Amino acid sequence: MVSREHKRAALYEKLQLLRSITNSHAVTVETLEKGFLINVFSEKSCPGLLVSVLEAFEDLGLNVLEARVSCEDSFRLQAVGGENEEEGESIDAHAVKQAVAVAIKNWSENTENS
Repeated sequence: MVSREHKRAALYEKLQLLRSITNSHAVTVETLEKGFLINVFSEKSCPGLLVSVLEAFEDLGLNVLEARVSCEDSFRLQAVGGENEEEGESIDAHAVKQAVAVAIKNWSENTENS
């Protein structure tokens, strides 16, 4: 049996992870006629985060058609991504948002361990 304290500690850890992703990194994805509008925002500078997000796009088969990035005092990325026609698999906005959130989480964990 799992103790109540153990359950509470696990829940607290999940809550902290959720807070770290949602409070410091806002991610929105909107579906466009052909592709997605992806916005990522953090109140602080995030060295290396752009590479992680772009790798997530590549893993999904998204081509970056247009992008604006600011990394000076805060991190802001606004990108239009279109599906790679050769891939053949269709993806939705939820899958894009999930992939970007995982990229942010992995980046965050890697920077904490560095």
